[in-house]
Amino acid sequence: QVQLVESGGGLVQPGGSLRLSCAASGSIFSFYTMGWYRQAPGKERELVAFITSGGSTNYADSVKGRFTISRDNAKNTAYLQMNSLKPEDTAVYYCSARRLGDKYWGQGTQVTVSS
Repeated sequence: QVQLVESGGGLVQPGGSLRLSCAASGSIFSFYTMGWYRQAPGKERELVAFITSGGSTNYADSVKGRFTISRDNAKNTAYLQMNSLKPEDTAVYYCSARRLGDKYWGQGTQVTVSS
């Protein structure tokens, strides 16, 4: 079992930045692929980015060049640095941990981009 707690969401103006954190506990963090997803009102949850246990990363086209995913295995924490935020980035952002057939989710953190 893995427990995930996201933090760092909030209200930001277009063009601004936020850093989301995902603190994990309950298992060996370094073994897991960590991902960030988001879900806007009326839309399906979509993958934003993920980072493997080996450090390889992948991004949705809509966030490439603006968002950066990283992990600190010593702190059992994954991060999502979000720059040049746009109103269409407004959503609830969820952290996930995946290994083999198991997948775990955090409770989500709201990100609102508005002037």
